[in-house]
Amino acid sequence: MKIVSISAIACAALMCLVSCANTIKGVGRDTANTVNATQNAGNRVGNAMGH
Repeated sequence: MKIVSISAIACAALMCLVSCANTIKGVGRDTANTVNATQNAGNRVGNAMGH
């Protein structure tokens, strides 16, 4: 019974760590997309002004 409990706790901890890693990757991708969108908008404004 003790081994089953330890295994269940270890699996739960592993799942938490994996989900955190996925969240961090997602935040990184979202940040990169925001930077790219801001740069593209700046380029479009610059092009519209004739620069």
